[in-house]
Amino acid sequence: MSTPRWLSPAEQRAWRTHLALHKLLMHRLDRELQEHALSLNDYEILVNLSESPGRRMRMSDLADATIQSRSRLSHQISRMEAKGLVTREDCRDDRRGTFAVLTDEGWETIQRVAPDHVAGVREHFVDRLTDDQLRELESAYGPIVDHLKKLR
Repeated sequence: MSTPRWLSPAEQRAWRTHLALHKLLMHRLDRELQEHALSLNDYEILVNLSESPGRRMRMSDLADATIQSRSRLSHQISRMEAKGLVTREDCRDDRRGTFAVLTDEGWETIQRVAPDHVAGVREHFVDRLTDDQLRELESAYGPIVDHLKKLR
């Protein structure tokens, strides 16, 4: 067994700062969405559907886009169906496939909630950084995101 490459103090601080930022930011944004009776997962699904042609996506593609198992997404979609935000439709060309479809109520919800959510993202993240820091962040995280996408 090889010796672990332990993190240096600087690497450890950077890693823990990243973890704290992610947890605290997601917690804050989720709490703000709860005021609209939505979770971050609900919101992410509404965004993906609202940006898709016909406001619909195959469930398998939506699971990939939201980085969820198909089973977890199915349960999430069931809860959202009960709220009237989405519906499921069978795929005409593939009997095994199912679409998640944004309802009119789901469309109205994303239009109503998005301005508040974006204001929260600005207040708690974007406006705390300079333009140069935002570019550096994108530059630093981009290769990590690409690497992790390949591993999925």
